Amino acid sequence: MTDSRLMRALIVDSANAPLRLASIERPMPGSGQVLVRIAASGVNPLDGKIRSGQAAHARQALPAVLGMDLAGTVEVLGEGVNDWLPGDEVYAMATGIGGVQGSLAEYAVVDARLLAPKPGNLSMREAAGLPLVLITAWEGLVDRARVQPGQTVLIHGAAGGVGHVAVQIARAFGAQVFATGSARQQGIIEALGATFIDYRKSAVEAYVAEHTGGEGFDIVYDTVGGETLDASFKAVRSYHGHVVSCLGWGQHSLAPLSFRGATYSGVFTLLPLLTGQGREHHGDILRETASLIEAGKLKPILDPRRFNLQTAEAAHALLQSGAAQGRLVIEI
Repeated sequence: MTDSRLMRALIVDSANAPLRLASIERPMPGSGQVLVRIAASGVNPLDGKIRSGQAAHARQALPAVLGMDLAGTVEVLGEGVNDWLPGDEVYAMATGIGGVQGSLAEYAVVDARLLAPKPGNLSMREAAGLPLVLITAWEGLVDRARVQPGQTVLIHGAAGGVGHVAVQIARAFGAQVFATGSARQQGIIEALGATFIDYRKSAVEAYVAEHTGGEGFDIVYDTVGGETLDASFKAVRSYHGHVVSCLGWGQHSLAPLSFRGATYSGVFTLLPLLTGQGREHHGDILRETASLIEAGKLKPILDPRRFNLQTAEAAHALLQSGAAQGRLVIEI
């Protein structure tokens, strides 16, 4: 007979340790929380960094259950939660950092403010691959850069998790989108509706001249960091241009940006989960993007390979190898 007080979860005991399947106590929601029965857990690069002990900013000490993204069903309501009902299908970026149990488990307690209704036209697996990248792309393009119809938008790393969503959001807002990638990614990028730029063959000055007449792009979203952020400062339009980066953690010269009179914003998507401030906005973003998804204007690219709790190690290895062909999701 199964003990209803327990659940299965994958635990990382120490840095670089294997994922260990164990039975642990099933959590119960407190005030303002809900218990979600997890159907699928998205895999993100940060999970790998936490696992290797190289993500102090995530404040997730080991041993821990990993997993930030989830899709599932509301099971139990905590005190004061009135916006949800048991059985509601939801998705969120809500777990796995700041000392909170992750989504590589059968259940997780979630702050109700972080949840949004799962898009009706997505499976649980598809929905679980989206929250972190959706929120990161939206915060950069909509919250910071205020993307508008007719603007020129350059997305660096457009075939990646944040990048492929950013392309679709910018197009949904009526922008003309250009996107950098490698030659093997050209088909993916063009299928998303962006003009492809091979960053290995075309210098910044060359593609700025070709696609903007030398004026620069209205918005540049860097999802790569390092030298790509430096290139972004050279690619942005003078005076009214805006550069956004979700990986602007290095040391960079602002001179090229300053000489253009342009502006810059950083995106740190984890902040509401770490501080408790602005959590409602994450839920709001997922609601807004759900409407785009249901309207057919945005869809995730998932790696076709499927994983579960028993084979999750292979998903993490695939992420580490860089050979994934889209977002990776572990079905619970």
